[in-house]
Amino acid sequence: MQQIPEAYATAAWRKSSYSNGDVGECLEVVGGMPVVPVRDSKVRGGAILAFGPGPWSGFVTAVKDGRLSAG
Repeated sequence: MQQIPEAYATAAWRKSSYSNGDVGECLEVVGGMPVVPVRDSKVRGGAILAFGPGPWSGFVTAVKDGRLSAG
């Protein structure tokens, strides 16, 4: 099992404004890094996905535009 980098473990994670409140469908992200780390708020010690700025921006735009669906 790979260890979580210290920079991510001590970072100021924040819930995405597009997460579904306290219902359980929440992403957390960290800003101000060369990549955008993303994790599931329910599994804080679990896997972290790190996106480059371009792909992350594309994902956020697709969510805002309603081009992604949950089902």
